[in-house]
Amino acid sequence: MTTHTFDVVVLGGGSGGYAAALRASELGKSVALVEKDKVGGTCLHRGCIPTKALLHAAEVAEHVRDAASVGVTATLDGIDPAGVRAYREGIVAKKFKGLEGLVKARGITTVAGFGRLNADRSISVGDDVYVGADVVLATGSYSRSLPGLEIGGRILTSEQALALDVIPERVLVLGGGVIGVEFASVWRSFGSEVTIVEALPHLVPNEDIAMSKGLERAFRRRGIQYSLGVRFQTASQDENSVTVTLEDGKEFTADYLLVAVGRGPVTADLGFEEAGVKLDRGFVTVDQDLRTGVPGVWAVGDIVPGLQLAHRGFQQGIAVAERIAGLSPVNVPDSQIPKVTYSSPEVASVGVTEDAAVTEHGADAVASYEYNLAGNGKSEIIGTSGLVKVVRLKDGPVIGVHLLGDRVGELITEGQLAVAWEAHPEDIAPLIHAHPTQSEALGEAFLALAGKPLHAL
Repeated sequence: MTTHTFDVVVLGGGSGGYAAALRASELGKSVALVEKDKVGGTCLHRGCIPTKALLHAAEVAEHVRDAASVGVTATLDGIDPAGVRAYREGIVAKKFKGLEGLVKARGITTVAGFGRLNADRSISVGDDVYVGADVVLATGSYSRSLPGLEIGGRILTSEQALALDVIPERVLVLGGGVIGVEFASVWRSFGSEVTIVEALPHLVPNEDIAMSKGLERAFRRRGIQYSLGVRFQTASQDENSVTVTLEDGKEFTADYLLVAVGRGPVTADLGFEEAGVKLDRGFVTVDQDLRTGVPGVWAVGDIVPGLQLAHRGFQQGIAVAERIAGLSPVNVPDSQIPKVTYSSPEVASVGVTEDAAVTEHGADAVASYEYNLAGNGKSEIIGTSGLVKVVRLKDGPVIGVHLLGDRVGELITEGQLAVAWEAHPEDIAPLIHAHPTQSEALGEAFLALAGKPLHAL
Protein backbone atom coordinates (compact mmCIF):
# COMPACT_ATOMS: atom_id res chain seq x y z
CA MET A 1 0.00 0.00 0.00
CA THR A 2 1.34 3.41 -1.01
CA THR A 3 0.16 6.66 0.58
CA HIS A 4 0.02 9.93 -1.39
CA THR A 5 -0.57 13.26 0.36
CA PHE A 6 -2.21 16.35 -1.14
CA ASP A 7 -3.84 19.54 0.07
CA VAL A 8 -7.12 18.54 -1.62
CA VAL A 9 -8.39 15.17 -2.82
CA VAL A 10 -11.48 15.25 -5.05
CA LEU A 11 -13.53 12.07 -5.49
CA GLY A 12 -15.29 12.33 -8.84
CA GLY A 13 -14.20 14.12 -12.00
CA GLY A 14 -17.53 15.41 -13.28
CA SER A 15 -18.69 19.03 -13.43
CA GLY A 16 -18.48 19.71 -9.69
CA GLY A 17 -15.34 17.69 -9.09
CA TYR A 18 -13.15 19.02 -11.87
CA ALA A 19 -14.29 22.60 -11.19
CA ALA A 20 -13.20 22.17 -7.55
CA ALA A 21 -9.89 20.69 -8.67
CA LEU A 22 -9.17 23.44 -11.20
CA ARG A 23 -10.00 26.28 -8.81
CA ALA A 24 -8.11 24.74 -5.88
CA SER A 25 -5.03 24.33 -8.07
CA GLU A 26 -5.40 27.90 -9.29
CA LEU A 27 -5.36 28.98 -5.62
CA GLY A 28 -2.07 27.21 -4.97
CA LYS A 29 -3.26 23.88 -3.59
CA SER A 30 -1.85 20.49 -4.54
CA VAL A 31 -4.75 18.44 -5.90
CA ALA A 32 -5.54 14.81 -6.69
CA LEU A 33 -8.61 14.14 -8.81
CA VAL A 34 -9.94 10.57 -8.58
CA GLU A 35 -12.19 9.40 -11.44
CA LYS A 36 -13.19 5.82 -12.28
CA ASP A 37 -14.21 6.65 -15.87
CA LYS A 38 -13.31 9.83 -17.78
CA VAL A 39 -12.81 13.35 -16.47
CA GLY A 40 -15.84 15.37 -17.48
CA GLY A 41 -18.32 12.90 -16.05
CA THR A 42 -21.91 12.43 -17.16
CA CYS A 43 -22.29 15.97 -18.49
CA LEU A 44 -19.49 15.78 -21.03
CA HIS A 45 -19.69 12.13 -22.02
CA ARG A 46 -23.30 10.99 -21.56
CA GLY A 47 -25.39 14.06 -20.77
CA CYS A 48 -25.33 17.78 -21.54
CA ILE A 49 -22.88 17.87 -24.42
CA PRO A 50 -23.85 14.79 -26.47
CA THR A 51 -27.59 15.40 -26.05
CA LYS A 52 -27.23 19.00 -27.18
CA ALA A 53 -25.26 17.79 -30.20
CA LEU A 54 -28.21 15.49 -30.98
CA LEU A 55 -30.61 18.40 -30.55
CA HIS A 56 -28.57 20.48 -32.99
CA ALA A 57 -28.69 17.68 -35.56
CA ALA A 58 -32.45 17.58 -34.99
CA GLU A 59 -32.68 21.34 -35.53
CA VAL A 60 -30.78 21.03 -38.81
CA ALA A 61 -33.18 18.30 -39.94
CA GLU A 62 -36.15 20.57 -39.21
CA HIS A 63 -34.53 23.47 -41.07
CA VAL A 64 -34.00 21.32 -44.15
CA ARG A 65 -37.52 19.92 -43.91
CA ASP A 66 -38.94 23.46 -43.79
CA ALA A 67 -36.46 25.07 -46.19
CA ALA A 68 -39.04 25.71 -48.92
CA SER A 69 -40.96 28.03 -46.58
CA VAL A 70 -38.09 30.54 -46.75
CA GLY A 71 -37.40 30.09 -50.42
CA VAL A 72 -34.55 27.62 -50.15
CA THR A 73 -34.75 24.52 -52.32
CA ALA A 74 -33.62 21.53 -50.26
CA THR A 75 -34.83 18.03 -49.50
CA LEU A 76 -34.36 15.87 -46.44
CA ASP A 77 -33.36 12.45 -47.72
CA GLY A 78 -33.18 10.94 -44.26
CA ILE A 79 -31.18 10.70 -41.05
CA ASP A 80 -27.87 8.82 -41.04
CA PRO A 81 -27.53 7.45 -37.48
CA ALA A 82 -23.84 6.64 -38.00
CA GLY A 83 -23.17 10.16 -39.26
CA VAL A 84 -25.04 11.74 -36.34
CA ARG A 85 -23.10 9.53 -33.94
CA ALA A 86 -19.77 10.48 -35.51
CA TYR A 87 -20.66 14.19 -35.25
CA ARG A 88 -21.72 13.81 -31.62
CA GLU A 89 -18.66 11.78 -30.65
CA GLY A 90 -16.39 14.26 -32.41
CA ILE A 91 -17.76 17.12 -30.33
CA VAL A 92 -17.31 15.14 -27.09
CA ALA A 93 -13.79 14.02 -28.02
CA LYS A 94 -12.70 17.59 -28.75
CA LYS A 95 -14.10 18.92 -25.48
CA PHE A 96 -12.58 15.98 -23.56
CA LYS A 97 -9.14 16.58 -25.06
CA GLY A 98 -9.37 20.24 -24.10
CA LEU A 99 -10.39 19.42 -20.53
CA GLU A 100 -7.59 16.84 -20.16
CA GLY A 101 -5.11 19.44 -21.33
CA LEU A 102 -6.43 22.03 -18.89
CA VAL A 103 -6.27 19.62 -15.94
CA LYS A 104 -2.71 18.64 -16.86
CA ALA A 105 -1.63 22.26 -17.34
CA ARG A 106 -2.86 23.11 -13.85
CA GLY A 107 -0.61 20.40 -12.36
CA ILE A 108 -3.49 18.31 -11.04
CA THR A 109 -2.74 14.63 -10.42
CA THR A 110 -5.44 12.57 -12.12
CA VAL A 111 -6.01 9.16 -10.55
CA ALA A 112 -7.80 6.65 -12.77
CA GLY A 113 -9.75 4.13 -10.71
CA PHE A 114 -12.61 3.48 -8.32
CA GLY A 115 -12.22 5.56 -5.18
CA ARG A 116 -13.69 4.82 -1.77
CA LEU A 117 -13.83 7.05 1.31
CA ASN A 118 -12.20 5.53 4.40
CA ALA A 119 -13.07 6.12 8.05
CA ASP A 120 -9.98 8.35 8.44
CA ARG A 121 -11.12 10.56 5.50
CA SER A 122 -8.50 9.13 3.13
CA ILE A 123 -9.48 7.83 -0.31
CA SER A 124 -8.49 4.31 -1.35
CA VAL A 125 -7.95 3.54 -5.02
CA GLY A 126 -6.82 -0.07 -5.42
CA ASP A 127 -3.68 -0.46 -3.32
CA ASP A 128 -3.06 3.29 -3.17
CA VAL A 129 -4.32 5.68 -0.51
CA TYR A 130 -4.76 9.39 -1.12
CA VAL A 131 -4.78 11.68 1.90
CA GLY A 132 -6.00 15.25 1.68
CA ALA A 133 -6.19 18.01 4.24
CA ASP A 134 -9.58 18.52 2.62
CA VAL A 135 -11.69 16.02 0.70
CA VAL A 136 -14.38 16.96 -1.83
CA LEU A 137 -17.06 14.36 -2.62
CA ALA A 138 -18.38 14.80 -6.18
CA THR A 139 -19.53 11.34 -7.25
CA GLY A 140 -22.48 12.49 -9.39
CA SER A 141 -25.74 10.77 -10.30
CA TYR A 142 -27.22 7.84 -12.19
CA SER A 143 -30.40 7.29 -14.22
CA ARG A 144 -33.20 6.15 -11.94
CA SER A 145 -35.85 3.60 -12.81
CA LEU A 146 -39.15 2.70 -11.14
CA PRO A 147 -39.91 -0.32 -8.94
CA GLY A 148 -40.49 -3.37 -11.13
CA LEU A 149 -39.15 -1.64 -14.25
CA GLU A 150 -35.97 -3.40 -15.27
CA ILE A 151 -33.60 -1.65 -17.67
CA GLY A 152 -32.42 -3.77 -20.60
CA GLY A 153 -33.33 -4.88 -24.09
CA ARG A 154 -35.82 -2.38 -25.49
CA ILE A 155 -36.12 -0.50 -22.19
CA LEU A 156 -33.44 2.20 -22.16
CA THR A 157 -31.92 4.90 -19.99
CA SER A 158 -30.71 8.15 -21.55
CA GLU A 159 -27.17 6.74 -21.78
CA GLN A 160 -28.39 3.77 -23.83
CA ALA A 161 -30.68 5.97 -25.91
CA LEU A 162 -27.63 8.03 -26.92
CA ALA A 163 -25.92 4.86 -28.12
CA LEU A 164 -28.83 3.66 -30.28
CA ASP A 165 -27.67 3.00 -33.83
CA VAL A 166 -31.18 3.20 -35.33
CA ILE A 167 -33.92 5.80 -35.55
CA PRO A 168 -36.97 4.17 -33.90
CA GLU A 169 -40.21 4.20 -35.86
CA ARG A 170 -42.15 4.42 -32.60
CA VAL A 171 -40.78 5.35 -29.19
CA LEU A 172 -42.28 5.79 -25.72
CA VAL A 173 -40.79 8.21 -23.21
CA LEU A 174 -41.57 7.60 -19.54
CA GLY A 175 -41.18 10.96 -17.84
CA GLY A 176 -42.03 14.45 -19.09
CA GLY A 177 -39.22 16.30 -17.37
CA VAL A 178 -36.13 17.80 -18.98
CA ILE A 179 -34.50 14.59 -20.22
CA GLY A 180 -37.76 13.11 -21.47
CA VAL A 181 -38.90 16.11 -23.50
CA GLU A 182 -35.44 16.67 -24.98
CA PHE A 183 -35.23 13.11 -26.32
CA ALA A 184 -38.85 13.29 -27.47
CA SER A 185 -37.99 16.45 -29.40
CA VAL A 186 -34.95 14.84 -31.06
CA TRP A 187 -36.73 11.66 -32.08
CA ARG A 188 -39.70 13.58 -33.51
CA SER A 189 -37.35 15.71 -35.61
CA PHE A 190 -35.71 12.51 -36.84
CA GLY A 191 -39.12 11.20 -37.94
CA SER A 192 -40.17 8.94 -35.07
CA GLU A 193 -43.69 8.66 -33.69
CA VAL A 194 -43.28 9.74 -30.06
CA THR A 195 -45.51 9.41 -26.99
CA ILE A 196 -44.56 10.83 -23.59
CA VAL A 197 -46.08 9.33 -20.43
CA GLU A 198 -45.99 11.70 -17.44
CA ALA A 199 -47.67 10.90 -14.11
CA LEU A 200 -48.02 14.57 -13.14
CA PRO A 201 -50.63 16.83 -14.79
CA HIS A 202 -48.17 18.67 -17.09
CA LEU A 203 -44.94 18.36 -19.04
CA VAL A 204 -41.88 20.01 -17.44
CA PRO A 205 -43.89 20.09 -14.20
CA ASN A 206 -41.31 22.12 -12.27
CA GLU A 207 -41.74 25.09 -14.60
CA ASP A 208 -44.32 27.87 -14.48
CA ILE A 209 -47.70 26.53 -15.61
CA ALA A 210 -47.79 28.95 -18.57
CA MET A 211 -44.55 27.44 -19.89
CA SER A 212 -45.80 23.88 -19.40
CA LYS A 213 -49.04 24.55 -21.26
CA GLY A 214 -47.19 26.38 -24.02
CA LEU A 215 -44.78 23.48 -24.49
CA GLU A 216 -47.70 21.05 -24.61
CA ARG A 217 -49.36 23.13 -27.38
CA ALA A 218 -46.11 23.27 -29.32
CA PHE A 219 -45.57 19.51 -28.99
CA ARG A 220 -49.13 18.87 -30.17
CA ARG A 221 -48.44 20.93 -33.27
CA ARG A 222 -45.28 18.92 -33.87
CA GLY A 223 -47.21 15.66 -33.58
CA ILE A 224 -45.67 14.58 -30.28
CA GLN A 225 -48.29 12.67 -28.30
CA TYR A 226 -48.47 12.63 -24.51
CA SER A 227 -50.43 11.09 -21.66
CA LEU A 228 -50.61 13.23 -18.52
CA GLY A 229 -51.81 12.65 -14.97
CA VAL A 230 -51.89 8.83 -14.92
CA ARG A 231 -49.16 6.74 -13.33
CA PHE A 232 -47.13 3.98 -14.96
CA GLN A 233 -48.03 0.47 -13.85
CA THR A 234 -46.07 -2.14 -15.82
CA ALA A 235 -43.91 -2.65 -18.90
CA SER A 236 -43.32 -5.80 -20.91
CA GLN A 237 -41.18 -6.46 -23.96
CA ASP A 238 -40.51 -9.06 -26.63
CA GLU A 239 -38.04 -9.24 -29.50
CA ASN A 240 -39.75 -6.52 -31.49
CA SER A 241 -41.54 -4.13 -29.14
CA VAL A 242 -42.24 -2.90 -25.63
CA THR A 243 -45.69 -2.27 -24.12
CA VAL A 244 -46.44 0.08 -21.24
CA THR A 245 -49.61 -0.23 -19.17
CA LEU A 246 -50.86 2.67 -17.05
CA GLU A 247 -52.82 2.45 -13.81
CA ASP A 248 -56.05 3.22 -15.67
CA GLY A 249 -55.44 0.21 -17.94
CA LYS A 250 -54.44 2.19 -21.02
CA GLU A 251 -51.66 0.60 -23.08
CA PHE A 252 -48.98 2.01 -25.39
CA THR A 253 -46.71 -0.05 -27.64
CA ALA A 254 -43.52 1.06 -29.38
CA ASP A 255 -40.12 -0.11 -30.56
CA TYR A 256 -38.34 1.28 -27.50
CA LEU A 257 -39.11 2.76 -24.09
CA LEU A 258 -36.90 5.52 -22.70
CA VAL A 259 -37.04 5.67 -18.89
CA ALA A 260 -36.50 9.33 -17.95
CA VAL A 261 -37.87 9.53 -14.40
CA GLY A 262 -34.99 11.43 -12.88
CA ARG A 263 -31.51 10.85 -11.55
CA GLY A 264 -30.37 9.53 -8.19
CA PRO A 265 -27.19 10.31 -6.20
CA VAL A 266 -24.20 7.97 -6.52
CA THR A 267 -23.41 7.54 -2.82
CA ALA A 268 -24.03 3.84 -2.05
CA ASP A 269 -21.13 1.53 -1.14
CA LEU A 270 -18.55 4.30 -1.26
CA GLY A 271 -17.81 4.34 2.48
CA PHE A 272 -19.54 7.66 3.09
CA GLU A 273 -21.68 6.62 6.05
CA GLU A 274 -18.90 4.55 7.61
CA ALA A 275 -16.76 7.70 7.56
CA GLY A 276 -19.48 9.65 9.36
CA VAL A 277 -20.97 11.45 6.34
CA LYS A 278 -24.73 11.62 6.84
CA LEU A 279 -27.09 10.71 4.00
CA ASP A 280 -30.78 11.52 3.56
CA ARG A 281 -32.48 9.34 0.93
CA GLY A 282 -29.08 8.84 -0.62
CA PHE A 283 -28.17 12.54 -0.81
CA VAL A 284 -25.30 13.95 1.25
CA THR A 285 -26.39 16.25 4.06
CA VAL A 286 -24.47 19.54 3.94
CA ASP A 287 -24.69 23.01 5.46
CA GLN A 288 -25.13 26.16 3.39
CA ASP A 289 -21.39 26.22 2.67
CA LEU A 290 -21.44 22.58 1.43
CA ARG A 291 -19.63 21.15 4.46
CA THR A 292 -20.63 17.66 5.56
CA GLY A 293 -20.75 16.84 9.28
CA VAL A 294 -17.20 15.47 9.03
CA PRO A 295 -14.50 18.16 9.41
CA GLY A 296 -12.59 18.70 6.19
CA VAL A 297 -15.08 16.78 4.03
CA TRP A 298 -17.22 18.69 1.51
CA ALA A 299 -19.81 17.62 -1.06
CA VAL A 300 -20.86 19.21 -4.36
CA GLY A 301 -23.03 18.59 -7.42
CA ASP A 302 -25.76 16.03 -7.94
CA ILE A 303 -25.15 14.26 -4.60
CA VAL A 304 -26.24 17.43 -2.78
CA PRO A 305 -30.03 17.97 -2.54
CA GLY A 306 -31.40 20.48 -5.04
CA LEU A 307 -31.22 21.16 -8.75
CA GLN A 308 -29.19 18.57 -10.65
CA LEU A 309 -27.51 20.86 -13.15
CA ALA A 310 -23.94 20.89 -14.44
CA HIS A 311 -23.58 24.63 -13.97
CA ARG A 312 -24.75 24.31 -10.35
CA GLY A 313 -22.02 21.70 -9.91
CA PHE A 314 -19.43 24.06 -11.44
CA GLN A 315 -20.46 26.86 -9.11
CA GLN A 316 -20.43 24.65 -6.03
CA GLY A 317 -17.04 23.16 -6.88
CA ILE A 318 -15.52 26.60 -7.33
CA ALA A 319 -17.10 27.83 -4.08
CA VAL A 320 -15.77 24.89 -2.05
CA ALA A 321 -12.25 25.32 -3.46
CA GLU A 322 -12.35 29.00 -2.49
CA ARG A 323 -13.57 28.22 1.03
CA ILE A 324 -10.79 25.66 1.44
CA ALA A 325 -8.35 28.43 0.44
CA GLY A 326 -9.79 30.75 3.08
CA LEU A 327 -11.94 32.90 0.80
CA SER A 328 -15.63 33.69 1.36
CA PRO A 329 -17.57 33.23 -1.90
CA VAL A 330 -21.22 34.21 -2.02
CA ASN A 331 -23.77 31.41 -1.71
CA VAL A 332 -26.00 31.17 -4.79
CA PRO A 333 -29.45 29.74 -3.91
CA ASP A 334 -31.10 27.35 -6.33
CA SER A 335 -33.76 29.98 -7.08
CA GLN A 336 -31.06 32.13 -8.73
CA ILE A 337 -29.68 29.33 -10.90
CA PRO A 338 -30.95 29.38 -14.50
CA LYS A 339 -32.59 26.23 -15.90
CA VAL A 340 -32.91 25.41 -19.60
CA THR A 341 -34.74 22.58 -21.34
CA TYR A 342 -33.23 22.35 -24.82
CA SER A 343 -36.21 20.91 -26.68
CA SER A 344 -37.84 22.63 -29.62
CA PRO A 345 -39.19 24.97 -28.38
CA GLU A 346 -36.84 25.59 -25.45
CA VAL A 347 -37.97 26.37 -21.92
CA ALA A 348 -35.78 28.57 -19.73
CA SER A 349 -36.39 29.98 -16.27
CA VAL A 350 -34.85 31.52 -13.19
CA GLY A 351 -36.45 32.51 -9.90
CA VAL A 352 -39.90 31.45 -8.74
CA THR A 353 -43.06 30.56 -10.64
CA GLU A 354 -46.11 32.78 -10.30
CA ASP A 355 -47.94 30.09 -8.31
CA ALA A 356 -45.03 29.78 -5.87
CA ALA A 357 -44.85 33.56 -5.52
CA VAL A 358 -48.57 33.80 -4.76
CA THR A 359 -48.29 30.99 -2.22
CA GLU A 360 -45.42 32.75 -0.46
CA HIS A 361 -46.46 36.38 -0.70
CA GLY A 362 -50.20 36.36 -1.43
CA ALA A 363 -52.01 37.17 -4.67
CA ASP A 364 -52.29 40.87 -3.85
CA ALA A 365 -48.52 41.21 -3.54
CA VAL A 366 -47.61 39.64 -6.90
CA ALA A 367 -47.83 40.97 -10.45
CA SER A 368 -46.89 39.23 -13.69
CA TYR A 369 -46.84 39.99 -17.39
CA GLU A 370 -46.79 37.70 -20.42
CA TYR A 371 -45.47 38.80 -23.79
CA ASN A 372 -46.19 36.58 -26.79
CA LEU A 373 -43.28 36.04 -29.18
CA ALA A 374 -45.71 36.58 -32.05
CA GLY A 375 -44.98 40.27 -31.54
CA ASN A 376 -41.21 39.82 -31.73
CA GLY A 377 -39.59 40.36 -35.13
CA LYS A 378 -36.61 38.01 -34.72
CA SER A 379 -38.82 35.21 -33.40
CA GLU A 380 -41.05 35.62 -36.46
CA ILE A 381 -38.00 35.45 -38.72
CA ILE A 382 -36.69 32.21 -37.21
CA GLY A 383 -40.20 30.78 -37.13
CA THR A 384 -40.76 30.21 -33.44
CA SER A 385 -43.82 30.80 -31.32
CA GLY A 386 -43.47 31.20 -27.58
CA LEU A 387 -43.84 33.33 -24.54
CA VAL A 388 -41.97 35.55 -22.10
CA LYS A 389 -43.33 35.79 -18.58
CA VAL A 390 -41.94 38.01 -15.84
CA VAL A 391 -43.08 37.84 -12.22
CA ARG A 392 -42.49 40.67 -9.78
CA LEU A 393 -43.54 41.78 -6.33
CA LYS A 394 -45.85 44.79 -6.64
CA ASP A 395 -43.71 47.89 -6.20
CA GLY A 396 -40.81 45.47 -5.74
CA PRO A 397 -38.19 43.44 -7.57
CA VAL A 398 -38.39 40.87 -10.34
CA ILE A 399 -38.53 37.44 -8.69
CA GLY A 400 -39.10 35.15 -11.67
CA VAL A 401 -38.35 35.09 -15.40
CA HIS A 402 -39.82 32.33 -17.60
CA LEU A 403 -39.23 31.87 -21.33
CA LEU A 404 -40.61 29.56 -24.02
CA GLY A 405 -39.41 29.47 -27.63
CA ASP A 406 -36.56 28.35 -29.84
CA ARG A 407 -33.19 29.74 -28.71
CA VAL A 408 -34.56 31.45 -25.59
CA GLY A 409 -32.01 29.66 -23.40
CA GLU A 410 -29.54 32.26 -24.64
CA LEU A 411 -31.64 34.99 -22.96
CA ILE A 412 -31.88 33.56 -19.45
CA THR A 413 -28.70 35.18 -18.14
CA GLU A 414 -30.42 38.57 -18.31
CA GLY A 415 -33.23 37.07 -16.27
CA GLN A 416 -30.71 35.74 -13.77
CA LEU A 417 -29.14 39.18 -13.38
CA ALA A 418 -32.55 40.74 -12.80
CA VAL A 419 -33.55 38.19 -10.16
CA ALA A 420 -30.18 37.92 -8.38
CA TRP A 421 -29.69 41.68 -8.22
CA GLU A 422 -33.31 42.20 -7.08
CA ALA A 423 -33.83 44.67 -9.90
CA HIS A 424 -37.16 46.45 -10.24
CA PRO A 425 -38.70 46.55 -13.72
CA GLU A 426 -38.45 50.32 -13.47
CA ASP A 427 -34.66 49.94 -13.14
CA ILE A 428 -34.41 47.77 -16.26
CA ALA A 429 -36.95 49.53 -18.48
CA PRO A 430 -34.58 52.35 -19.58
CA LEU A 431 -31.99 49.83 -20.81
CA ILE A 432 -31.99 49.23 -24.56
CA HIS A 433 -32.30 45.86 -26.28
CA ALA A 434 -30.81 45.63 -29.76
CA HIS A 435 -33.29 45.38 -32.63
CA PRO A 436 -34.17 42.94 -34.01
CA THR A 437 -33.36 40.38 -31.30
CA GLN A 438 -35.39 37.99 -29.22
CA SER A 439 -34.13 39.82 -26.15
CA GLU A 440 -36.55 42.62 -27.05
CA ALA A 441 -39.39 40.35 -25.90
CA LEU A 442 -37.89 40.33 -22.42
CA GLY A 443 -37.48 44.10 -22.62
CA GLU A 444 -41.15 44.46 -23.56
CA ALA A 445 -42.17 42.49 -20.47
CA PHE A 446 -40.02 44.68 -18.23
CA LEU A 447 -41.48 47.80 -19.87
CA ALA A 448 -45.03 46.56 -19.33
CA LEU A 449 -44.42 45.76 -15.66
CA ALA A 450 -42.88 49.22 -15.25
CA GLY A 451 -46.14 50.68 -16.50
CA LYS A 452 -45.00 51.86 -19.92
CA PRO A 453 -45.56 49.14 -22.52
CA LEU A 454 -44.35 49.96 -26.02
CA HIS A 455 -45.49 47.27 -28.44
CA ALA A 456 -47.93 45.64 -26.00
CA LEU A 457 -51.38 46.78 -24.99
